[in-house]
Amino acid sequence: MVANSQPKYMNPQEYLDWEEQQPIKYEYINGEVYAMTGGTLAHATIAANLFYQLKNHLRGGSCRPFVFEAKLGVSENGPFHYPDVMVTCDERDRNAKKVIYHPSIIVEVLSPSTESFDRGKKFQHYRRISTLREYVLISAEQITVEVFRLNDRGIWELYPYIEGEEIFLNSIDFRCAIELLYEDVVLETEEQETGT
Repeated sequence: MVANSQPKYMNPQEYLDWEEQQPIKYEYINGEVYAMTGGTLAHATIAANLFYQLKNHLRGGSCRPFVFEAKLGVSENGPFHYPDVMVTCDERDRNAKKVIYHPSIIVEVLSPSTESFDRGKKFQHYRRISTLREYVLISAEQITVEVFRLNDRGIWELYPYIEGEEIFLNSIDFRCAIELLYEDVVLETEEQETGT
């Protein structure tokens, strides 16, 4: 998804009240709101595939997965984002109605227009969440997944996965063949090569 700035400053509560009345989703960063515009079919399919695998794995337990319609608050004062997928295992989110504040896993599917933001400033925001244990970046151009995992010394370590491998999310003991995330996906590089 691509964010377009709306040049009107709002405080966090004004944003939350205002966004409820809007026909589309908006992210909130430092008092400014950004319209979330359409992503690609590959992007949506990858996110849906992962959500499906997570939902099956977590069914009946205390953790809950959410897909891109769910809002994440880094704090009650923001920033507020819409990750492609996230998982919360925190009791404080159990009865959440509008915003998740305590995720253990956040996933972003990368697109050329958002990749630098997802890797940089957005990850910087997410690292402020004390419950976050894994940040996952999934490429929509090639079969590649990067898992940033917080170790017991408080350092984020990178665990890359490529075609033919099984990804592992330690915080929820989740394993999945990487190919399952790309099921029914025409990769963006394949689209460019075939001209579709």
